[in-house]
Amino acid sequence: MYIPEVKGDTKVISMSAILPSSTISFLEAQTGIPTPPPPAAAAPPPPPNPDRIKLNVGGKLFETTASTLRSAGPDSLLSALSSRAAQDPNPIFIDRDPDVFSVILSLLRTDRLPSTALRFSKQDLADEALYYGVDSRLRSAMSPPPLAGIDASVVATIRPASDGFPSALFAHPDGSVWIAHGGQISSYDWNLSHSATIRTHFDDVTSIHRVWPEIAAAGSESAAGLHFYDFSSGLHVGAAHWNDPKDPRIYKAWVTTVADSPGLVYAAFECPHRENCILEVDKSTLQIASALGRQPGSSTKHMAAGKLAWLPEMGLLAGSAVMCGAFGYSGYIRLWDARSGKVVWETSEPGSGRSSRYGDSFADVDADAESSRLFKVCSKSGDLGMADLRKLGDDPWVYLREKNPGMGNTASDGGTSVLRCYQGQVFVGREGDLEVWSRAAAAAACDGEGGAGEEGMYRRNYVNRVEAVAEKAAEGERGVIRRMDGGGNRLFVSRDGVEGVEVWESSRFAVVVPAS
Repeated sequence: MYIPEVKGDTKVISMSAILPSSTISFLEAQTGIPTPPPPAAAAPPPPPNPDRIKLNVGGKLFETTASTLRSAGPDSLLSALSSRAAQDPNPIFIDRDPDVFSVILSLLRTDRLPSTALRFSKQDLADEALYYGVDSRLRSAMSPPPLAGIDASVVATIRPASDGFPSALFAHPDGSVWIAHGGQISSYDWNLSHSATIRTHFDDVTSIHRVWPEIAAAGSESAAGLHFYDFSSGLHVGAAHWNDPKDPRIYKAWVTTVADSPGLVYAAFECPHRENCILEVDKSTLQIASALGRQPGSSTKHMAAGKLAWLPEMGLLAGSAVMCGAFGYSGYIRLWDARSGKVVWETSEPGSGRSSRYGDSFADVDADAESSRLFKVCSKSGDLGMADLRKLGDDPWVYLREKNPGMGNTASDGGTSVLRCYQGQVFVGREGDLEVWSRAAAAAACDGEGGAGEEGMYRRNYVNRVEAVAEKAAEGERGVIRRMDGGGNRLFVSRDGVEGVEVWESSRFAVVVPAS
């Protein structure tokens, strides 16, 4: 049997594919030519990688892994999409901005923001991160580094839209801040974006405090009562007034300062005839629980507290008051036991001559709960005094001494000084300048041991002094620092006669070498 030769590109068809086996055997016997074996079956394509996922975001295709999406957290949208995509080879469509999504995806891959994030506002990034459920990751990446006063500088100024002169401020540990301006309170979130503004019934709010995430306690020295407002609804949700049915003189008492513990709000009240006390308000009910520290207000050592601070490690409430008169500064510092309401320690200046700095009364006081220490700045010398709360006595003060001769002496007048302890540092506002006292590296070794070496436990530095001098020369004298508060890794500062609140942060590229 004749079988034509096949040449060129003609496709060879196997006999076994078209002829029965008996016919094939007959042909092989007649021609002596064996039929070629059937071609091997083609290898199946490799299965798709179950960890590879394609997403179509706003018309732009992205490819990543399921593990990357799951790193967003179990409650995030991306984590939910990772389990769905493993069963569906088609890209999942997400109707969002692809350019911002590329920043979010890079954050999940590297745990930091790429340089392209600078093209977008903080609010745009925050909105998209909230949509995808990765807002906590974004917050961590965008948060400033730990606050080191020696390297801090002004990175922003928050200016409320109306009545821009701050009358009070409160900073939260997450880096957000509430600012009282006129009769309003404005809230700014962790990325310093405006969240809400509520209108109070006060003409001017002089004290604010955060009771719950959305509940503010507010008081004014020109109107009676402590009032509570809900930022989410803008409504007035409660009030506390100091009244005494047995004493008709106790009426229209206003609030001078506010603090809180985990379960209570502490508010110092003062009446028109100067009698004063501290009310404890239950946070859960916003009702008065008890009162402590009632005083006649007839002298400096009995005037209403101008500053309150809760010391959680010791269960104590610290209160202080300062007054400047014709003969200089005077005031008191007092510690109450929160359980019994009794005074456990107090001092007043000028005292009876016991103090080693008699006549050099303090201009401001603050307590550092972290190190269990009290700090004061003297009104005449400007020196900074420190007292260990665990070893209080008649004269517990140690006056910090700067050993670096290049730093010069402290300003001779400390009367306008403002003091704030935060993150183990002591910030002192002197007129328009800001300085910081930071703990020396060797301080931990002698922490709690006392002794004459305690005056060298802190080192003094000027904050942003070079820039401040240049700014003064270019723009004139800055306002006197009047208020400071720390929140997150930020320090918030307001000045007399200056609109807005300054935001101080440390640089991410700075390296601070502790003094020894």
